[in-house]
Formats: sequence, structure tokens, C-alpha cells
Amino acid sequence: MPSTVIKHFSYDEASGSLKITFVTGMVYKYNKVPKKTFEMLKAAGSKGRYFNYYIKDKYSFEKVEEV
Repeated sequence: MPSTVIKHFSYDEASGSLKITFVTGMVYKYNKVPKKTFEMLKAAGSKGRYFNYYIKDKYSFEKVEEV
């Protein structure tokens, strides 16, 4: 099911960074995210809800670009 909040996301296992592109066009990189958290995001029925509960405000992040 497509998300109304998250357009795309990718994970770099070596660094544990999760890069999320939001539908607004803003792109953020979340640091030291466990692979299990990424896997659960992939499997979540509501990616936006999962993001809000388990990623937002839980990991350090930086804005990396705007599409």
C-alpha cells in the first residue's frame, strides 16, 4: 500500500543510515537505525504511522536534500 507521507526510503546496512524521501520532497537521513527497524518499516501496513512511532524523534537525523 502506498504511503501518503513517505514517497521512498532506502537503507545502508554498513552505516545503519535510513534515508527517507517524504512526499513533500524533503529528504532526511536517520543515523544508527537497526536493520530490524528498517525491515519492519518495509513490512508496515502504514509506513507513516510506523515512522511516527518507531523512528521519528528516536534517532538523530539530518536533512540531506530537497527534491
